[in-house]
Amino acid sequence: MLAPLIVQATFIAASAVLIEASLSFLGVGIPAQTPTWGNIMAEGRNFVAVAFHIILYPGILLATTVLAINLLGDGLRDALDPRLSRQL
Repeated sequence: MLAPLIVQATFIAASAVLIEASLSFLGVGIPAQTPTWGNIMAEGRNFVAVAFHIILYPGILLATTVLAINLLGDGLRDALDPRLSRQL
């Protein structure tokens, strides 16, 4: 029962990161003076024609973080689920 809970917890954590970044980007999340990926990308909207990397790099790091959290959950599920080790 632990393996599905770990996968669910990591999925919720990844979703929370995305929701926070989305709300911060829209301006309804964490205050603007706090540096988050969503706030950085929101402030970079004004400079996208001149310096697109202000939005590109935080977006790549956000996607990488969410992917890493999901892969961590899948790896822990594979390591902790005894049914999967019998199938190999």
